[in-house]
Amino acid sequence: MNFFIIIIESLKMSFLGIRHGIFRNPDGKKIAKYLESLGPIFIKFGQLLSTRTDILDINTAKELQELTDSCKPFSVAKLKEIIEKELGSPINKMFNDFDDTPLAAASLAQVHSAKLPNGKNIVIKVLRPNIEKEVKKNLRLLKAAAKVCTYFYSESHRIKPVEVVKDYESTILRELDLRLEAANTNLTRKNFANSEELYIPEVYWEMTTSRVMVLEEIDGIPCTDIEEINKHGINKKRLAENGVMIFLNQVFRDNFFHADMHPGNIFVSKKNPNTPGYIAIDCAITGSLSNDERYILARMLQAVIKQNYKSLAQLFISSEWVNPSSNVIELENTLRACCEPIFEKPLSEIEFGKLLLYLFQSTRPFGLSLQPSLVLLQKTLIHIEGMGRQIYPELDFWGLAEPYLDNWLSEQFSPLKIKDFILENKDELMLKASEMPGFIYEALDEIRGYSKNKRIYEEKIHIMQMQLQKEKYIIRFIGVGIIVLCGIFLMLT
Repeated sequence: MNFFIIIIESLKMSFLGIRHGIFRNPDGKKIAKYLESLGPIFIKFGQLLSTRTDILDINTAKELQELTDSCKPFSVAKLKEIIEKELGSPINKMFNDFDDTPLAAASLAQVHSAKLPNGKNIVIKVLRPNIEKEVKKNLRLLKAAAKVCTYFYSESHRIKPVEVVKDYESTILRELDLRLEAANTNLTRKNFANSEELYIPEVYWEMTTSRVMVLEEIDGIPCTDIEEINKHGINKKRLAENGVMIFLNQVFRDNFFHADMHPGNIFVSKKNPNTPGYIAIDCAITGSLSNDERYILARMLQAVIKQNYKSLAQLFISSEWVNPSSNVIELENTLRACCEPIFEKPLSEIEFGKLLLYLFQSTRPFGLSLQPSLVLLQKTLIHIEGMGRQIYPELDFWGLAEPYLDNWLSEQFSPLKIKDFILENKDELMLKASEMPGFIYEALDEIRGYSKNKRIYEEKIHIMQMQLQKEKYIIRFIGVGIIVLCGIFLMLT
């Protein structure tokens, strides 16, 4: 029955038409209520859509952000049965003081608190019974609805409904294996080991499976409870600034970021009120960028901060975030028209995350298309900055981000950075270097025969061009590495 409801609703909505978004006159509240009526899996789909401001208008996205992933708890007896089956031991032998009342009951999992025999407080996360079957069934429905959209929506080539659903599929299927969430948690914990900015709870691997995960229980203040933060005498300015540094370090230092940092997953540590930090849970959704994406992103953020719209327009085109055939002058003027009114305010009052939303909205006519990883990043930035400003309204994101980005960009081409790259990749670089002469000779032989049989060799030359494109960065690093090594040799002699 749900299948036919989705198809009918998709057909009905298609007649509203599209204009720089999914619908001509979208009603976010109605869409949110409709998704809620279809069940928890569709609620999670709506939460994903709320981040896609490259295809949704801002007001609709805000309405979808109000969707809450809370559900009726399932039977505690069934939950204990799952735990005992997964961990191979009775509950009373593994845990003391098991609390039958759940701490949280979401669409995919349920969480309870307990103690280990050694007295340590822990939380136990358990997937819902038969959730895999329910998820896969609903994914089939979403895929069918997405295909209908491609036939009836005039701008489906830009909105890419099939790709949006595919992105959602990969996200939610990863959440069905708690070992992946445990691995993400463990990596983030390592990245911020001994850090004052962020604490990540410990994973108990010996009690973690694909369906059950046991974590250290945390003791923190919900990041939205300003009254409680004030009671503990926490330095709110330092706390808000630490949130910005967490975002920047995760993206540019670690290239691995927690992509679900909404207020329900972030707490404030009660330790060290003068140098306070956050505690983060639920690392099921994470993101990372390619080196090219990080470099382009840093330059774009730098261009926005410095109000260099010409450079920003060129970066949008060269990175293919917009149609490569876009007129750079028109795009520059569009970006200036979007940003200049905002920059009339003092920098401390400008919300950087929201500015990005406006930038994405204004560039939709140029065929804006963002990678899922960048959408997750944008969502993370908005959450981090929003929480920071709620805690400390005078938060100066710009003052923290500008020197950080300037320093990071300058480091990318420092001799020490090149040396580290060569040392880390020396085996692969030597292999590529040894293969290169033979590859060049083969290419020359192929080119000599091109004039004799143009049609056959046209395809081969195209393949060689693609191969050369892949190899160009390695060749550059080899060349720079040789220069650096020669320089070191000359200095030593």
